[in-house]
Amino acid sequence: MRAKKSIHPFLFTWAAFTVVLLLAVLGTDQLDLHRIMHAYTSLGADRFFATITHLADGLVPTALSVILLFMVSMRAFLMMGLSCGLSAIAVQILKRVFAYDRPYMFKDRLGDLPWVEGMELHHHLSFPSGHATAAFSMCFALAILVDRGTWSLVLGVLAAVLAYSRVYLSQHFTEDILAGAALGTLIAHGVYLWLDHTSMKDKAWLRWRPFN
Repeated sequence: MRAKKSIHPFLFTWAAFTVVLLLAVLGTDQLDLHRIMHAYTSLGADRFFATITHLADGLVPTALSVILLFMVSMRAFLMMGLSCGLSAIAVQILKRVFAYDRPYMFKDRLGDLPWVEGMELHHHLSFPSGHATAAFSMCFALAILVDRGTWSLVLGVLAAVLAYSRVYLSQHFTEDILAGAALGTLIAHGVYLWLDHTSMKDKAWLRWRPFN
């Protein structure tokens, strides 16, 4: 891995996502914004977001890390594994520091908000969103490893969609995914800088892979 202009589309997508959501959060009441985010729903969208949100489950980056170790290198394994692992640890700490309630705890105040049928809704530890954090750390790590501008953009959009799914499914408020996106991106970027812009980049063992 070298310094990559190819990651710029991902960073641009994250920046645009951040600016839009930050303006919305700063300018709108939390519950009003949650209602606005549910202005357009459908059965098809319910199914789509209920399915795609699982791409940000912990098992996916874990599986990707193992695949990268065997098919690419130890460096790729660490890029994915550390990005997602450190992000997950940070999320669990912050969730317990803030201990915010999730949208379901405001069900009475949200009125006739459309709730996705069959979705098991969590009640507490809302901030930040673990899925949004995982989505951005995982997709940014992949963007770095793939090193293609077009794929960087695609992965940035995918991360944003995965993060938005958490609001659509009423598992999180908008500020939860905003914080998660920032946390995942910044930690993954930090791992990238450590692997590629310190003495680590010259370590021969980082090029190792099993059965090579």
